[in-house]
Amino acid sequence: MNRNRVRGRAAGWAAVALIASAAAGCGGSGAASPAVPSVSQSAHAAAQGSSGAHASALHAAAVCIRQHGVPGFTDPVLTPSGQVYSDSRSLEDACGQLLTRAGLNPGSEPPAPPQLVQAGVRTAECLRAHGMPHVQDPTSRSTYTPGHGFGMSASEVPPGGKQSPVWQHAAHACSAQITAEIQASTLPSLSNDG
Repeated sequence: MNRNRVRGRAAGWAAVALIASAAAGCGGSGAASPAVPSVSQSAHAAAQGSSGAHASALHAAAVCIRQHGVPGFTDPVLTPSGQVYSDSRSLEDACGQLLTRAGLNPGSEPPAPPQLVQAGVRTAECLRAHGMPHVQDPTSRSTYTPGHGFGMSASEVPPGGKQSPVWQHAAHACSAQITAEIQASTLPSLSNDG
């Protein structure tokens, strides 16, 4: 896995999938909102100086997970630099046999299908044309997150991240392409990869 990716798969996607499904029962909307693929939540929270709010949100998520069937789940740890560490063993213990029986390994997504790559390339072209010259075209081997599209490396993100005027301008100008990329990455779209 490329550690220089700002967004992308993290170790333990099985745990992430379980957290997401448990959190959906805790008030999560489950709907992806069209937006430029963003800097990781941890880095964004640290940059915003909102570590207290982020720690509270992590605690609330952990409480919800415990209430929805994984009583041994411990609160994740938020470091001063904004990194989040979580012991996902309790999640894996709770559902590991079912994941194995189903052959489900969310950490092993297949390569991006052609329609997703094409949508990602159109987004990258638009972002470059609107002030983000370092955005690279994705390929089938590029990291993507179903329902969110392709990630961006730290070198592709303008100084100031999502709050920068460059990012805001590009996101507005390319909203149609970004929305199409996100749509192409949804599970229903991925299921029609032919």
